[in-house]
Amino acid sequence: MIIVAHLRAVLVTAIFSITIIMIAVPVVVCALVKLLVPVPALRRAIDRLLDAASNVWITFNTWQQEHTLPTKVDVEGLGNLSRDEWYMLIANHQSWPDILVLVRAFNARIPGVKFFFKRSLLWVPVLGLALWGLDFPSMRRYSKAKLARHPELKGKDVEQTRKACERFRHHPVTIINFLEGTRFTPAKHRQLQSPYRHLLPAKAGGLAFTLAAMGGQLHRLLDVTIYYPEGIPTYWDYACGRVKRIRVHIRQLPIPADLIGDYSEDAAFRARFQLWVNQLWQEKDELLAAMIAQEQARNN
Repeated sequence: MIIVAHLRAVLVTAIFSITIIMIAVPVVVCALVKLLVPVPALRRAIDRLLDAASNVWITFNTWQQEHTLPTKVDVEGLGNLSRDEWYMLIANHQSWPDILVLVRAFNARIPGVKFFFKRSLLWVPVLGLALWGLDFPSMRRYSKAKLARHPELKGKDVEQTRKACERFRHHPVTIINFLEGTRFTPAKHRQLQSPYRHLLPAKAGGLAFTLAAMGGQLHRLLDVTIYYPEGIPTYWDYACGRVKRIRVHIRQLPIPADLIGDYSEDAAFRARFQLWVNQLWQEKDELLAAMIAQEQARNN
């Protein structure tokens, strides 16, 4: 059985790899066309084509996970989703399978997923061109030390990112942000002296920066909680089929207009924003505690 499980993982990984390569080729070609022929109408047509290709990839890989793995994903809160809406998606982060779980849970019910990436990745061969071609917005953050030396750069990071996101004004997207900034482990939980039982502290600044950069284009928040009843798995555990059940809870919330502001310079706004994020995280921690209690009661 161990050999069969590892063969399953090799098959699942091979399918992922092949499909990624298959979609990367047209993405890179389209990115080159957009770069060499910067005609707005052509770019919009290519963007629609790339969105369609991305949705096909998501649908296929959801199907192959459902048919090659025994894992059951129980999803709550999927109602009233639209691919014509702008979403900000936040989630707790525990393992590499989290991304695959999110893909399975939503399965192209929401617009194309984007995330901010470091500008230095633009220079990575193929990857940088693919990220640019898919319109993933790049992020350039300036350290406090650099801002002290060059005060003229203050506010430039948000402005540059806002310009990078202007193409989404008429192009619905879903932007993912793992607020913890890293995967949860007991060691990190102790090291950071987290006030939560099942989460690391949330980093509010990244979310505030994203909302400000998007200039009000993100209309709704998808607050996603992922729970692994059998314990947090590795990618290989997931690909081997050792994960029998995963629970995903989705909560849809409006993004109030007063949550868009200058997080760096406005102390009152920063305090208000941190309070809002901490409240979200406290509710998520309580939800995870309830899920764990339900699972323990189920097994007794």
